[in-house]
Amino acid sequence: MTAPALSVRGLSKSYGSFTAVDDVTFDVHPGEIFGLLGPNGAGKTSTIRIMMDIFKADAGEVELLGSRPGETRERVGYLPEERGLYRDQKVMEVLVYLAQLKGMEAATARGRAEEWLDRVELQEWGGKRIKELSRGMQQKVQFIACLIHDPAFLILDEPFQGLDPVNVELLKGLMRELAGEGKTIVLSAHQMNLVEELCDRILLINEGKPLLYGSLQQIKRDFAPNSVRVRAEDIPHDLPGVIRSERNGDVTILTLEGASSQELLAALVARDVQVESFERASVPLNDIFVSMVQGSTDTG
Repeated sequence: MTAPALSVRGLSKSYGSFTAVDDVTFDVHPGEIFGLLGPNGAGKTSTIRIMMDIFKADAGEVELLGSRPGETRERVGYLPEERGLYRDQKVMEVLVYLAQLKGMEAATARGRAEEWLDRVELQEWGGKRIKELSRGMQQKVQFIACLIHDPAFLILDEPFQGLDPVNVELLKGLMRELAGEGKTIVLSAHQMNLVEELCDRILLINEGKPLLYGSLQQIKRDFAPNSVRVRAEDIPHDLPGVIRSERNGDVTILTLEGASSQELLAALVARDVQVESFERASVPLNDIFVSMVQGSTDTG
């Protein structure tokens, strides 16, 4: 079995009497996009900073790319939530300088910077000062800065901040491409629809404690109501086990009690209903997020 790209065990961190991270354990598999989720103040940033060896944990262990935090720094790319570009410097100068800090030669760094500026459609801005760029442009430069040295592991904290829908799509495509190349990505974001599109597995934390962890597909299945979405004409009103029927455009949502989805499909077929599509109804990740966070806060 392949070793995790990141292994976190029993991680805890307090600031005085405030516990920011409380016994958190999770793994991130090589080549996956992993969602580290939670509301503001949940403990995500503290967890990330421990992973990056910026903070020291009070308890627990972290192994990143087979080593302790900090020992693999040149193989890790970090996009922090608090951006840190030198506003009075030119874009190319900043990118080359940051790449050199990661051990790259200046000439190699310049070539990589030119390549990435072209890929994010900023090829004509390399000679401009950072402060001349829009917020979205600066965000794309920050993204380049975190991966210019070709890291194996990326930590992206709110990477979609300040981006318009076109550039969100651009960044999503690049993230999928990087994961396809075998790079591992930890994504922390508040846009649950984007997390749903990108992530294989997630960890949801609140008040420093883990609430949900595992396959996003399985989590959504566990939270799914006992309902199905059916696209068909003339659905009978007396189907066995159906307690509610709700039409929404050309789709009917049937809520079941005492019957499985397979039994319902068999009943539709037996009545010669021409079924165009049939699927279990799912709950958006945003609804799961809100429900779990509110529930943990109410009982905490």
